[in-house]
Amino acid sequence: MEMVGMRVDKPKKPNDYNKRRFRLFGSDLSFDIINTFFLILIFAVVTYPLYYIIIASFSAPELVLNGQVTIFPRGFQLGSYERVFNNPDVLRGYWNTIQYTTVGTIVNMLVTIPAAYAMSRSDLKGRGIFMLFFAFTMFFGGGMIPTFLVVQRLGLLDTFWAMIFPGAMSVWNLIICRNFFQNNIPKELLECSQMDGCTNRRFFMQIVLPLSKAILAVMVLFYAVGHWNSFFNALIYLRDDARMPLQMVLRRLLVLAQPDPNLGAEMMEDWVRMLMEVEMLKYALVVVASVPILILYPIVQKHFAQGVMIGSIKG
Repeated sequence: MEMVGMRVDKPKKPNDYNKRRFRLFGSDLSFDIINTFFLILIFAVVTYPLYYIIIASFSAPELVLNGQVTIFPRGFQLGSYERVFNNPDVLRGYWNTIQYTTVGTIVNMLVTIPAAYAMSRSDLKGRGIFMLFFAFTMFFGGGMIPTFLVVQRLGLLDTFWAMIFPGAMSVWNLIICRNFFQNNIPKELLECSQMDGCTNRRFFMQIVLPLSKAILAVMVLFYAVGHWNSFFNALIYLRDDARMPLQMVLRRLLVLAQPDPNLGAEMMEDWVRMLMEVEMLKYALVVVASVPILILYPIVQKHFAQGVMIGSIKG
């Protein structure tokens, strides 16, 4: 029996749906393409300097100086790395930097985390006044000379602790940690633990810290990178070459690479020879100095975004 008056639509081809979908999301697709292009461009601009340093460290120094190294290494050699690891100043500076970074980060964490947790507790009397004092130091400071005099009067000048104590805590990191504790450690959890006889110290050590792995990883990364790249404190407070960090060794190499306009023609040849030696060292030294931080970042990367975003919420 035929059905009279009933309309039967033809089945649509698969391509019809794809065309409609393309027309519907055409503007989104254009945005994705443009956005991806600019992100790739920014990524290339940011990563090329590091890539250039790597290929220059494996290239012949004369080719690097002449600008003949751009995309791929030329005149492949490993002599620069041999000179780096055979240089006693570099090895001593590397060891000093490892010590400053390790001890300094531990001191930073021991000072920042307990202080941030205390600032996050609503039952702390005078919390607002303490926080005002901390915030005041972010905008007003004594300056370099008064700070130098304080370090000198404390007997820290030209000592190991001159690289540790002057920057024992960052107020900005304190605020991030405080906001993290305020927004992620429920008050009910503290109340329940107190009803069970838990002390503040035990609550902090056994409950707060295990729940704060994200922000702890972020703070370790922030402080470790700061100590590893620090050279200004060494420039001001240290005089003994045996205590100099790796960044000071690199700085001296870069300063040596600057030409003296008063050099005569007979001395220019010696300067060019010295420049070749420095050129072999500085790129390899930059690579060697960056490796530990490049290794550290992937370890804490999974906690990095979560810790920063949660800690940045105002509370």
